[in-house]
Amino acid sequence: MKSLQRRPAFSSTFWRHLLEICVGLLIASGIGSCGGGSGSSPSATGSGSAGSTSGTTSAPGTPGTTTPGGTTTGSTPTTAQTYPTDVLMHHNDLARTGQMLAETTLTLANVNSTTFGKLRFLPADGKVDAQPLFVTNLMIGTAAHNVVYVVTEHDSVYAYDADSGNALWQISLAAAGETSSPDPGCTDITPEIGITSTPVIDRSRGPNGALYAVAMSTDASGNVHHRLHAIDLATGAELFGGPTEIAATYPGSGAEGANGVLTFTPSLHTVRAALTLVNGTIYMGWTAHCMSGNYNGWLMAYSEDTLQQTGALPVTPNGSQGSVWMAGSGMASDGTSIYLIDGNGTFNPTLNAQGFPVDGDLGDAFIKLSATPALVATDYFAMYDVVAQAAADDDFGSGGAMLLPDQTASDGTVKHLAVGAGKDTHIYVVDRDNMGKFNSTTNNIWQEITGVLTGGIWGSPAYFNNVVYYGGQTDALKALPVTNALLATTPSSQSPTTFAYPGATPAISANGTSNGIVWAAENGTVGALHAYDATNLAHELYNSNQAGTRDQFGPGNKFITPMIADGKVYVGATNGVAVYGLLN
Repeated sequence: MKSLQRRPAFSSTFWRHLLEICVGLLIASGIGSCGGGSGSSPSATGSGSAGSTSGTTSAPGTPGTTTPGGTTTGSTPTTAQTYPTDVLMHHNDLARTGQMLAETTLTLANVNSTTFGKLRFLPADGKVDAQPLFVTNLMIGTAAHNVVYVVTEHDSVYAYDADSGNALWQISLAAAGETSSPDPGCTDITPEIGITSTPVIDRSRGPNGALYAVAMSTDASGNVHHRLHAIDLATGAELFGGPTEIAATYPGSGAEGANGVLTFTPSLHTVRAALTLVNGTIYMGWTAHCMSGNYNGWLMAYSEDTLQQTGALPVTPNGSQGSVWMAGSGMASDGTSIYLIDGNGTFNPTLNAQGFPVDGDLGDAFIKLSATPALVATDYFAMYDVVAQAAADDDFGSGGAMLLPDQTASDGTVKHLAVGAGKDTHIYVVDRDNMGKFNSTTNNIWQEITGVLTGGIWGSPAYFNNVVYYGGQTDALKALPVTNALLATTPSSQSPTTFAYPGATPAISANGTSNGIVWAAENGTVGALHAYDATNLAHELYNSNQAGTRDQFGPGNKFITPMIADGKVYVGATNGVAVYGLLN
Protein backbone atom coordinates (compact mmCIF):
# COMPACT_ATOMS: atom_id res chain seq x y z
CA MET A 1 0.00 0.00 0.00
CA LYS A 2 1.28 3.41 -0.89
CA SER A 3 0.85 6.58 1.11
CA LEU A 4 -1.90 8.88 -0.15
CA GLN A 5 -0.03 11.89 1.05
CA ARG A 6 3.55 12.83 0.34
CA ARG A 7 5.67 15.75 1.39
CA PRO A 8 9.04 17.10 0.31
CA ALA A 9 12.13 15.75 1.97
CA PHE A 10 13.43 17.91 4.83
CA SER A 11 10.35 20.10 5.15
CA SER A 12 10.35 23.32 7.15
CA THR A 13 8.43 21.49 9.87
CA PHE A 14 11.18 18.90 10.11
CA TRP A 15 13.89 21.55 10.47
CA ARG A 16 11.82 23.40 13.09
CA HIS A 17 11.41 20.18 15.10
CA LEU A 18 15.10 19.39 14.76
CA LEU A 19 16.09 22.85 16.00
CA GLU A 20 13.73 22.57 18.98
CA ILE A 21 15.13 19.16 19.85
CA CYS A 22 18.72 20.34 19.59
CA VAL A 23 18.07 23.34 21.81
CA GLY A 24 16.34 21.18 24.39
CA LEU A 25 19.12 18.63 24.49
CA LEU A 26 21.83 21.28 24.65
CA ILE A 27 20.09 22.97 27.55
CA ALA A 28 19.87 19.62 29.33
CA SER A 29 23.48 18.65 28.71
CA GLY A 30 25.16 22.03 28.62
CA ILE A 31 27.58 20.91 25.91
CA GLY A 32 27.89 20.00 22.29
CA SER A 33 26.65 21.27 18.97
CA CYS A 34 23.73 20.33 16.80
CA GLY A 35 23.82 19.78 13.08
CA GLY A 36 21.82 18.11 10.37
CA GLY A 37 20.77 15.13 12.41
CA SER A 38 23.92 13.16 13.08
CA GLY A 39 25.93 15.49 15.28
CA SER A 40 27.85 14.20 18.26
CA SER A 41 26.87 13.13 21.71
CA PRO A 42 28.68 12.22 24.88
CA SER A 43 29.78 8.62 24.91
CA ALA A 44 30.32 6.40 27.89
CA THR A 45 32.90 3.91 28.91
CA GLY A 46 33.22 1.68 31.91
CA SER A 47 35.47 4.25 33.53
CA GLY A 48 32.99 7.06 32.93
CA SER A 49 35.23 8.96 30.51
CA ALA A 50 33.61 10.93 27.74
CA GLY A 51 34.12 10.61 24.03
CA SER A 52 31.98 11.23 20.97
CA THR A 53 29.98 9.25 18.51
CA SER A 54 28.45 10.15 15.18
CA GLY A 55 26.52 8.63 12.34
CA THR A 56 24.37 5.61 13.10
CA THR A 57 24.94 2.65 15.40
CA SER A 58 23.04 -0.52 16.08
CA ALA A 59 21.15 0.62 19.15
CA PRO A 60 20.71 3.61 21.43
CA GLY A 61 21.40 3.87 25.13
CA THR A 62 20.98 6.23 28.05
CA PRO A 63 22.65 9.64 27.57
CA GLY A 64 24.57 10.01 30.80
CA THR A 65 25.03 13.78 30.52
CA THR A 66 21.31 14.52 30.20
CA THR A 67 20.51 13.03 33.59
CA PRO A 68 20.65 15.60 36.39
CA GLY A 69 21.56 15.17 40.01
CA GLY A 70 25.33 15.19 39.86
CA THR A 71 25.67 11.41 40.04
CA THR A 72 25.61 10.44 36.39
CA THR A 73 28.86 10.00 34.54
CA GLY A 74 27.52 7.97 31.66
CA SER A 75 28.66 4.36 31.82
CA THR A 76 25.67 3.30 29.73
CA PRO A 77 26.30 3.59 25.97
CA THR A 78 24.80 6.62 24.27
CA THR A 79 22.88 6.70 21.03
CA ALA A 80 24.47 7.78 17.80
CA GLN A 81 21.20 7.43 15.93
CA THR A 82 20.54 9.98 13.27
CA TYR A 83 17.50 11.53 14.96
CA PRO A 84 16.84 11.88 18.70
CA THR A 85 13.12 11.26 18.13
CA ASP A 86 13.77 7.73 16.85
CA VAL A 87 12.47 4.85 18.96
CA LEU A 88 14.40 1.86 17.71
CA MET A 89 13.87 -0.66 20.53
CA HIS A 90 11.72 -1.53 23.49
CA HIS A 91 11.78 1.16 26.21
CA ASN A 92 13.92 3.46 24.07
CA ASP A 93 17.46 2.46 25.04
CA LEU A 94 19.70 -0.41 26.02
CA ALA A 95 19.44 0.48 29.69
CA ARG A 96 15.64 0.05 29.24
CA THR A 97 14.90 3.33 31.01
CA GLY A 98 11.82 4.17 28.91
CA GLN A 99 12.96 7.78 28.43
CA MET A 100 12.14 9.92 25.41
CA LEU A 101 14.10 13.08 26.23
CA ALA A 102 13.55 14.87 22.90
CA GLU A 103 9.82 15.53 23.23
CA THR A 104 9.26 19.23 22.50
CA THR A 105 5.52 19.23 21.83
CA LEU A 106 3.84 17.53 24.79
CA THR A 107 4.02 19.53 28.01
CA LEU A 108 2.56 19.56 31.49
CA ALA A 109 0.31 22.40 30.36
CA ASN A 110 -1.17 20.92 27.18
CA VAL A 111 -1.63 17.24 28.09
CA ASN A 112 -5.22 17.40 29.32
CA SER A 113 -8.59 16.20 28.04
CA THR A 114 -9.38 19.59 26.49
CA THR A 115 -6.35 19.88 24.22
CA PHE A 116 -5.05 16.29 24.07
CA GLY A 117 -6.75 13.10 22.94
CA LYS A 118 -7.01 10.26 20.43
CA LEU A 119 -6.12 11.41 16.93
CA ARG A 120 -6.63 8.19 15.04
CA PHE A 121 -6.43 4.42 15.19
CA LEU A 122 -3.97 2.46 13.05
CA PRO A 123 -5.78 -0.78 12.19
CA ALA A 124 -4.04 -4.15 12.26
CA ASP A 125 -5.02 -7.76 11.64
CA GLY A 126 -4.23 -9.09 15.12
CA LYS A 127 -3.20 -8.22 18.65
CA VAL A 128 -0.33 -5.77 19.02
CA ASP A 129 1.60 -7.24 21.94
CA ALA A 130 4.93 -5.71 20.87
CA GLN A 131 5.74 -2.05 21.43
CA PRO A 132 5.46 0.06 18.24
CA LEU A 133 8.71 1.59 16.97
CA PHE A 134 9.40 4.93 15.28
CA VAL A 135 11.82 6.14 12.61
CA THR A 136 12.20 9.84 11.84
CA ASN A 137 12.54 11.27 8.33
CA LEU A 138 12.95 8.04 6.39
CA MET A 139 13.27 8.40 2.64
CA ILE A 140 10.72 6.20 0.85
CA GLY A 141 11.07 6.79 -2.85
CA THR A 142 11.54 10.54 -3.24
CA ALA A 143 9.67 11.60 -0.10
CA ALA A 144 10.60 11.71 3.56
CA HIS A 145 8.28 10.15 6.13
CA ASN A 146 8.13 9.78 9.86
CA VAL A 147 7.23 6.11 10.13
CA VAL A 148 5.68 4.03 12.91
CA TYR A 149 6.18 0.27 12.70
CA VAL A 150 3.55 -2.11 14.07
CA VAL A 151 3.79 -5.91 14.32
CA THR A 152 0.96 -8.29 15.16
CA GLU A 153 0.26 -11.76 16.46
CA HIS A 154 -1.08 -12.52 12.96
CA ASP A 155 2.55 -12.37 11.71
CA SER A 156 2.10 -9.03 9.97
CA VAL A 157 4.37 -5.98 9.86
CA TYR A 158 2.92 -2.56 9.05
CA ALA A 159 4.63 0.71 8.19
CA TYR A 160 2.40 3.75 8.76
CA ASP A 161 3.06 7.40 8.03
CA ALA A 162 3.07 8.86 11.53
CA ASP A 163 1.82 12.28 10.40
CA SER A 164 -1.06 11.31 8.10
CA GLY A 165 -1.89 7.83 9.42
CA ASN A 166 -1.71 6.43 5.89
CA ALA A 167 -0.41 2.90 5.41
CA LEU A 168 2.90 2.84 3.53
CA TRP A 169 3.31 -0.93 3.28
CA GLN A 170 2.25 -4.20 4.91
CA ILE A 171 3.84 -7.66 4.75
CA SER A 172 3.32 -11.08 6.30
CA LEU A 173 6.26 -12.92 7.86
CA ALA A 174 4.53 -16.29 7.65
CA ALA A 175 5.98 -18.46 4.90
CA ALA A 176 3.84 -19.60 1.98
CA GLY A 177 1.28 -22.14 3.16
CA GLU A 178 1.80 -21.24 6.80
CA THR A 179 -0.29 -19.33 9.32
CA SER A 180 0.29 -17.79 12.70
CA SER A 181 0.37 -20.52 15.34
CA PRO A 182 -2.74 -21.32 17.39
CA ASP A 183 -2.35 -20.93 21.12
CA PRO A 184 -1.73 -24.32 22.79
CA GLY A 185 -4.68 -23.97 25.16
CA CYS A 186 -2.76 -21.40 27.18
CA THR A 187 -4.06 -17.95 28.05
CA ASP A 188 -0.69 -16.15 28.04
CA ILE A 189 -0.88 -15.32 24.32
CA THR A 190 -4.21 -15.99 22.65
CA PRO A 191 -5.91 -16.69 20.25
CA GLU A 192 -2.87 -16.83 17.95
CA ILE A 193 0.89 -16.45 18.25
CA GLY A 194 2.88 -14.70 15.57
CA ILE A 195 5.18 -11.76 16.35
CA THR A 196 5.13 -11.34 20.13
CA SER A 197 8.54 -9.85 20.86
CA THR A 198 9.23 -6.17 20.19
CA PRO A 199 11.55 -5.94 17.16
CA VAL A 200 14.72 -3.86 17.04
CA ILE A 201 15.82 -1.44 14.32
CA ASP A 202 19.28 -0.56 12.99
CA ARG A 203 19.21 2.39 10.61
CA SER A 204 22.76 1.70 9.43
CA ARG A 205 22.09 -1.76 7.95
CA GLY A 206 20.98 -2.36 4.39
CA PRO A 207 20.11 0.36 1.89
CA ASN A 208 17.43 1.97 4.08
CA GLY A 209 17.90 0.48 7.53
CA ALA A 210 16.66 -2.85 8.88
CA LEU A 211 13.96 -4.01 11.27
CA TYR A 212 14.75 -7.34 12.95
CA ALA A 213 11.82 -9.49 14.09
CA VAL A 214 11.15 -13.08 15.11
CA ALA A 215 7.92 -14.64 13.79
CA MET A 216 6.24 -17.88 14.83
CA SER A 217 4.12 -19.84 12.36
CA THR A 218 2.68 -23.30 11.73
CA ASP A 219 2.75 -25.19 8.43
CA ALA A 220 0.06 -27.44 6.91
CA SER A 221 1.56 -30.50 8.64
CA GLY A 222 1.34 -28.87 12.05
CA ASN A 223 5.07 -28.19 12.34
CA VAL A 224 5.96 -25.02 14.25
CA HIS A 225 8.60 -22.62 12.95
CA HIS A 226 10.40 -19.62 14.43
CA ARG A 227 12.34 -17.45 11.97
CA LEU A 228 14.54 -14.37 12.31
CA HIS A 229 13.78 -11.73 9.68
CA ALA A 230 15.58 -8.57 8.62
CA ILE A 231 13.14 -6.23 6.88
CA ASP A 232 14.01 -3.17 4.80
CA LEU A 233 12.51 -0.13 6.54
CA ALA A 234 11.47 1.57 3.33
CA THR A 235 10.17 -1.32 1.24
CA GLY A 236 9.34 -4.24 3.54
CA ALA A 237 11.68 -6.52 1.56
CA GLU A 238 13.68 -9.29 3.22
CA LEU A 239 17.38 -8.48 3.66
CA PHE A 240 20.62 -10.44 4.06
CA GLY A 241 19.31 -13.67 2.58
CA GLY A 242 16.74 -14.05 5.33
CA PRO A 243 14.75 -15.31 6.97
CA THR A 244 16.73 -17.76 9.11
CA GLU A 245 15.08 -20.79 10.72
CA ILE A 246 15.81 -20.81 14.44
CA ALA A 247 17.26 -24.00 15.89
CA ALA A 248 19.78 -24.88 18.59
CA THR A 249 21.49 -27.71 20.44
CA TYR A 250 23.59 -27.74 23.60
CA PRO A 251 25.29 -30.39 25.75
CA GLY A 252 23.21 -31.30 28.79
CA SER A 253 20.76 -33.65 30.44
CA GLY A 254 17.96 -31.13 30.91
CA ALA A 255 14.27 -31.33 30.07
CA GLU A 256 14.73 -30.97 26.31
CA GLY A 257 17.65 -33.38 26.26
CA ALA A 258 18.31 -36.88 24.97
CA ASN A 259 21.60 -38.77 24.93
CA GLY A 260 23.42 -35.86 26.53
CA VAL A 261 22.22 -33.21 24.05
CA LEU A 262 19.51 -30.59 24.48
CA THR A 263 17.56 -29.72 21.33
CA PHE A 264 15.43 -26.59 21.07
CA THR A 265 11.82 -27.67 20.51
CA PRO A 266 9.97 -24.99 18.50
CA SER A 267 6.46 -26.03 19.56
CA LEU A 268 7.28 -25.54 23.25
CA HIS A 269 8.56 -22.00 22.92
CA THR A 270 7.89 -18.42 22.06
CA VAL A 271 10.16 -15.38 22.19
CA ARG A 272 8.39 -12.86 24.42
CA ALA A 273 11.26 -10.68 25.65
CA ALA A 274 12.05 -7.81 23.27
CA LEU A 275 15.01 -8.31 20.96
CA THR A 276 18.29 -6.76 22.05
CA LEU A 277 20.94 -5.52 19.61
CA VAL A 278 24.47 -4.86 20.85
CA ASN A 279 27.69 -4.59 18.83
CA GLY A 280 26.21 -6.23 15.74
CA THR A 281 24.65 -9.16 17.60
CA ILE A 282 20.94 -9.78 18.16
CA TYR A 283 20.11 -11.41 21.49
CA MET A 284 16.83 -13.20 22.16
CA GLY A 285 15.38 -15.04 25.14
CA TRP A 286 12.87 -17.88 24.98
CA THR A 287 10.04 -18.91 27.25
CA ALA A 288 7.46 -21.71 27.16
CA HIS A 289 3.71 -21.32 26.80
CA CYS A 290 2.40 -20.58 30.30
CA MET A 291 5.86 -21.77 31.42
CA SER A 292 4.68 -25.39 31.28
CA GLY A 293 5.89 -28.63 29.70
CA ASN A 294 9.29 -30.31 29.55
CA TYR A 295 11.28 -27.32 28.47
CA ASN A 296 14.42 -25.33 29.15
CA GLY A 297 14.71 -21.57 28.89
CA TRP A 298 17.07 -20.63 26.04
CA LEU A 299 19.23 -17.64 25.18
CA MET A 300 20.38 -17.21 21.59
CA ALA A 301 22.61 -14.81 19.66
CA TYR A 302 22.57 -14.05 15.92
CA SER A 303 24.66 -11.85 13.65
CA GLU A 304 22.65 -8.89 12.40
CA ASP A 305 24.57 -8.97 9.11
CA THR A 306 24.37 -12.67 8.24
CA LEU A 307 21.36 -13.71 10.37
CA GLN A 308 23.40 -16.75 11.38
CA GLN A 309 23.49 -18.05 14.94
CA THR A 310 26.63 -17.16 16.91
CA GLY A 311 25.68 -18.62 20.29
CA ALA A 312 23.05 -20.61 22.20
CA LEU A 313 22.79 -21.20 25.93
CA PRO A 314 20.03 -22.91 27.93
CA VAL A 315 19.82 -21.30 31.37
CA THR A 316 19.13 -24.70 32.99
CA PRO A 317 21.17 -27.12 30.83
CA ASN A 318 20.90 -29.97 33.31
CA GLY A 319 17.53 -29.08 34.81
CA SER A 320 14.24 -27.69 33.59
CA GLN A 321 12.35 -24.44 33.01
CA GLY A 322 14.05 -21.05 33.41
CA SER A 323 11.81 -19.01 31.12
CA VAL A 324 13.13 -15.72 29.77
CA TRP A 325 9.83 -13.88 29.98
CA MET A 326 10.26 -10.47 31.67
CA ALA A 327 6.74 -9.43 30.60
CA GLY A 328 8.07 -8.54 27.16
CA SER A 329 10.89 -6.31 28.38
CA GLY A 330 14.18 -6.52 26.56
CA MET A 331 17.45 -7.71 28.00
CA ALA A 332 19.45 -4.68 29.13
CA SER A 333 23.05 -3.84 28.25
CA ASP A 334 25.84 -1.44 29.20
CA GLY A 335 27.62 -2.19 25.92
CA THR A 336 29.98 -4.78 27.38
CA SER A 337 27.53 -7.09 29.15
CA ILE A 338 23.94 -8.26 28.80
CA TYR A 339 21.57 -8.42 31.80
CA LEU A 340 18.40 -10.46 32.13
CA ILE A 341 16.18 -12.11 34.73
CA ASP A 342 14.86 -15.60 34.06
CA GLY A 343 11.79 -17.21 35.57
CA ASN A 344 11.36 -20.12 37.91
CA GLY A 345 13.54 -23.08 37.09
CA THR A 346 16.21 -25.38 38.45
CA PHE A 347 18.85 -23.81 40.67
CA ASN A 348 21.44 -26.03 42.35
CA PRO A 349 22.63 -24.41 45.61
CA THR A 350 25.83 -26.49 45.49
CA LEU A 351 28.42 -24.07 44.09
CA ASN A 352 31.77 -24.51 42.40
CA ALA A 353 34.93 -22.60 43.27
CA GLN A 354 33.77 -19.64 41.17
CA GLY A 355 30.46 -19.42 43.05
CA PHE A 356 28.32 -20.81 40.21
CA PRO A 357 26.00 -23.83 40.53
CA VAL A 358 28.06 -26.95 39.85
CA ASP A 359 25.72 -28.12 37.09
CA GLY A 360 25.33 -24.71 35.44
CA ASP A 361 21.60 -24.38 36.20
CA LEU A 362 20.69 -20.72 36.79
CA GLY A 363 16.91 -20.78 37.12
CA ASP A 364 15.15 -17.82 38.76
CA ALA A 365 18.26 -15.62 38.64
CA PHE A 366 19.50 -12.17 37.61
CA ILE A 367 22.14 -13.10 35.02
CA LYS A 368 25.04 -11.18 33.48
CA LEU A 369 26.35 -12.31 30.09
CA SER A 370 29.37 -11.14 28.15
CA ALA A 371 28.22 -9.08 25.16
CA THR A 372 30.05 -11.22 22.64
CA PRO A 373 28.75 -13.43 19.85
CA ALA A 374 29.28 -16.44 22.14
CA LEU A 375 26.97 -16.58 25.18
CA VAL A 376 28.82 -16.91 28.50
CA ALA A 377 27.41 -16.19 31.96
CA THR A 378 29.98 -14.08 33.83
CA ASP A 379 28.08 -13.24 37.03
CA TYR A 380 24.65 -13.60 38.60
CA PHE A 381 22.46 -13.00 41.64
CA ALA A 382 20.04 -15.54 43.10
CA MET A 383 17.92 -15.02 46.20
CA TYR A 384 18.87 -16.95 49.34
CA ASP A 385 15.48 -18.74 49.13
CA VAL A 386 15.59 -19.20 45.37
CA VAL A 387 14.68 -22.89 45.47
CA ALA A 388 11.58 -22.26 47.57
CA GLN A 389 10.55 -19.27 45.45
CA ALA A 390 10.87 -21.26 42.24
CA ALA A 391 8.85 -24.13 43.70
CA ALA A 392 6.10 -21.69 44.71
CA ASP A 393 5.99 -20.03 41.27
CA ASP A 394 7.19 -16.78 42.81
CA ASP A 395 9.56 -16.32 39.93
CA PHE A 396 11.95 -13.40 39.73
CA GLY A 397 11.69 -13.31 35.94
CA SER A 398 8.12 -12.03 35.80
CA GLY A 399 9.69 -8.54 35.67
CA GLY A 400 12.43 -7.02 33.57
CA ALA A 401 15.83 -5.51 34.33
CA MET A 402 16.83 -1.84 34.10
CA LEU A 403 20.27 -0.29 34.39
CA LEU A 404 20.79 2.93 36.30
CA PRO A 405 23.21 5.63 35.15
CA ASP A 406 26.37 5.78 37.26
CA GLN A 407 25.53 6.67 40.85
CA THR A 408 27.90 8.09 43.48
CA ALA A 409 27.59 6.51 46.92
CA SER A 410 27.97 8.46 50.17
CA ASP A 411 31.61 7.37 50.43
CA GLY A 412 32.39 8.80 46.98
CA THR A 413 32.60 5.50 45.10
CA VAL A 414 30.88 5.26 41.72
CA LYS A 415 28.39 2.43 41.52
CA HIS A 416 27.15 0.67 38.41
CA LEU A 417 23.72 -0.59 39.41
CA ALA A 418 20.82 -2.57 37.97
CA VAL A 419 17.34 -3.03 39.38
CA GLY A 420 14.81 -5.82 39.08
CA ALA A 421 11.65 -7.05 40.77
CA GLY A 422 9.34 -10.02 40.38
CA LYS A 423 6.40 -11.70 42.00
CA ASP A 424 7.66 -11.52 45.61
CA THR A 425 7.20 -7.67 45.68
CA HIS A 426 10.84 -7.05 46.67
CA ILE A 427 12.97 -4.62 44.65
CA TYR A 428 16.52 -5.91 44.20
CA VAL A 429 19.33 -3.46 43.40
CA VAL A 430 22.51 -5.23 42.32
CA ASP A 431 26.04 -3.98 41.73
CA ARG A 432 26.82 -4.86 38.12
CA ASP A 433 30.51 -5.22 39.02
CA ASN A 434 29.74 -7.76 41.78
CA MET A 435 26.19 -9.06 41.53
CA GLY A 436 26.28 -11.14 44.71
CA LYS A 437 25.78 -14.68 43.41
CA PHE A 438 24.10 -17.08 45.90
CA ASN A 439 24.29 -17.35 49.66
CA SER A 440 21.97 -19.70 51.55
CA THR A 441 21.36 -17.29 54.45
CA THR A 442 21.39 -13.77 53.01
CA ASN A 443 21.20 -11.74 49.80
CA ASN A 444 24.65 -10.24 49.25
CA ILE A 445 23.51 -7.36 47.06
CA TRP A 446 23.73 -3.57 47.12
CA GLN A 447 20.15 -2.95 48.27
CA GLU A 448 16.92 -4.87 48.83
CA ILE A 449 13.68 -2.96 49.34
CA THR A 450 10.58 -4.46 50.91
CA GLY A 451 7.23 -2.95 51.76
CA VAL A 452 7.08 -0.49 48.86
CA LEU A 453 5.33 -2.66 46.28
CA THR A 454 2.02 -4.14 47.38
CA GLY A 455 1.68 -6.31 44.29
CA GLY A 456 4.09 -8.33 42.18
CA ILE A 457 5.82 -6.96 39.10
CA TRP A 458 4.95 -8.11 35.58
CA GLY A 459 6.81 -5.40 33.70
CA SER A 460 9.76 -3.05 33.89
CA PRO A 461 10.46 0.19 35.73
CA ALA A 462 11.31 3.51 34.10
CA TYR A 463 13.89 6.14 35.06
CA PHE A 464 13.96 9.94 34.81
CA ASN A 465 15.72 12.74 36.71
CA ASN A 466 17.15 10.42 39.35
CA VAL A 467 13.81 8.76 40.04
CA VAL A 468 12.81 5.14 39.42
CA TYR A 469 9.13 4.49 38.62
CA TYR A 470 7.50 1.11 39.32
CA GLY A 471 3.95 -0.04 38.58
CA GLY A 472 2.98 -3.32 40.25
CA GLN A 473 -0.21 -5.27 39.81
CA THR A 474 -3.19 -4.07 41.89
CA ASP A 475 -0.88 -1.27 42.97
CA ALA A 476 -0.37 2.41 42.27
CA LEU A 477 2.44 3.71 40.08
CA LYS A 478 5.18 4.78 42.51
CA ALA A 479 8.17 7.15 42.34
CA LEU A 480 11.38 6.18 44.17
CA PRO A 481 14.11 8.87 44.16
CA VAL A 482 17.74 7.76 44.04
CA THR A 483 20.10 9.44 46.52
CA ASN A 484 23.71 8.44 47.19
CA ALA A 485 23.20 5.38 44.98
CA LEU A 486 20.28 4.15 47.10
CA LEU A 487 16.62 3.95 46.12
CA ALA A 488 14.20 5.53 48.55
CA THR A 489 12.35 3.07 50.76
CA THR A 490 9.23 5.25 50.75
CA PRO A 491 7.69 6.60 47.52
CA SER A 492 7.97 10.35 47.04
CA SER A 493 4.61 10.21 45.23
CA GLN A 494 2.19 7.70 43.79
CA SER A 495 -0.65 7.71 41.29
CA PRO A 496 -4.30 7.89 42.31
CA THR A 497 -4.90 4.98 39.92
CA THR A 498 -4.46 1.37 40.98
CA PHE A 499 -3.47 -0.79 38.02
CA ALA A 500 -5.04 -4.24 37.76
CA TYR A 501 -3.07 -7.26 36.56
CA PRO A 502 -0.46 -7.11 35.19
CA GLY A 503 0.25 -3.61 36.49
CA ALA A 504 1.98 -1.09 34.25
CA THR A 505 5.29 -0.61 32.45
CA PRO A 506 5.69 3.18 32.50
CA ALA A 507 7.36 5.32 29.84
CA ILE A 508 8.66 8.89 30.08
CA SER A 509 8.45 11.92 27.81
CA ALA A 510 10.43 15.07 28.51
CA ASN A 511 12.27 17.90 26.81
CA GLY A 512 15.69 17.30 28.32
CA THR A 513 14.99 17.61 32.04
CA SER A 514 11.77 19.65 31.75
CA ASN A 515 8.13 18.75 31.19
CA GLY A 516 8.58 15.23 32.44
CA ILE A 517 5.44 13.13 31.95
CA VAL A 518 5.00 9.50 33.05
CA TRP A 519 2.76 7.49 30.71
CA ALA A 520 1.17 4.16 31.63
CA ALA A 521 -1.35 1.88 29.91
CA GLU A 522 -4.07 0.22 31.94
CA ASN A 523 -5.29 -3.27 31.09
CA GLY A 524 -8.97 -4.22 31.35
CA THR A 525 -12.24 -4.59 29.45
CA VAL A 526 -11.90 -0.89 28.67
CA GLY A 527 -8.22 -0.08 28.50
CA ALA A 528 -6.86 3.35 29.31
CA LEU A 529 -3.84 5.55 28.71
CA HIS A 530 -2.78 7.61 31.74
CA ALA A 531 -0.42 10.61 31.98
CA TYR A 532 1.07 11.87 35.25
CA ASP A 533 3.35 14.71 36.27
CA ALA A 534 6.76 13.07 36.70
CA THR A 535 7.52 15.28 39.70
CA ASN A 536 4.28 14.32 41.46
CA LEU A 537 2.40 11.20 40.39
CA ALA A 538 -0.59 12.27 42.47
CA HIS A 539 -1.16 14.88 39.74
CA GLU A 540 -2.86 13.02 36.90
CA LEU A 541 -2.74 15.13 33.78
CA TYR A 542 -4.95 12.99 31.58
CA ASN A 543 -6.54 9.61 31.04
CA SER A 544 -8.33 8.33 27.97
CA ASN A 545 -11.63 7.76 29.81
CA GLN A 546 -12.06 11.41 30.87
CA ALA A 547 -13.79 12.47 27.64
CA GLY A 548 -16.34 9.67 27.55
CA THR A 549 -15.78 7.35 24.61
CA ARG A 550 -13.93 9.93 22.50
CA ASP A 551 -10.43 8.69 23.37
CA GLN A 552 -11.09 5.05 24.23
CA PHE A 553 -9.37 2.26 22.28
CA GLY A 554 -11.25 -0.82 23.50
CA PRO A 555 -9.93 -3.67 25.64
CA GLY A 556 -6.40 -3.40 26.94
CA ASN A 557 -3.64 -5.81 26.04
CA LYS A 558 -1.85 -7.78 28.73
CA PHE A 559 1.63 -6.24 28.55
CA ILE A 560 1.68 -2.88 26.79
CA THR A 561 4.31 -0.14 26.95
CA PRO A 562 3.31 3.29 25.57
CA MET A 563 5.68 4.67 22.94
CA ILE A 564 6.18 8.44 22.64
CA ALA A 565 7.67 10.14 19.58
CA ASP A 566 7.38 13.53 17.89
CA GLY A 567 4.38 14.82 19.84
CA LYS A 568 2.37 11.59 19.77
CA VAL A 569 1.77 8.65 22.08
CA TYR A 570 1.18 5.18 20.63
CA VAL A 571 -0.65 2.43 22.53
CA GLY A 572 -0.92 -1.15 21.29
CA ALA A 573 -4.43 -2.65 21.35
CA THR A 574 -6.21 -5.85 20.39
CA ASN A 575 -6.66 -4.84 16.74
CA GLY A 576 -4.24 -2.01 16.08
CA VAL A 577 -2.56 1.00 17.66
CA ALA A 578 -4.26 4.03 19.18
CA VAL A 579 -2.50 7.33 18.44
CA TYR A 580 -2.77 10.26 20.85
CA GLY A 581 -1.64 13.86 20.47
CA LEU A 582 -2.71 17.50 20.57
CA LEU A 583 -6.20 17.93 19.13
CA ASN A 584 -5.67 21.27 17.37
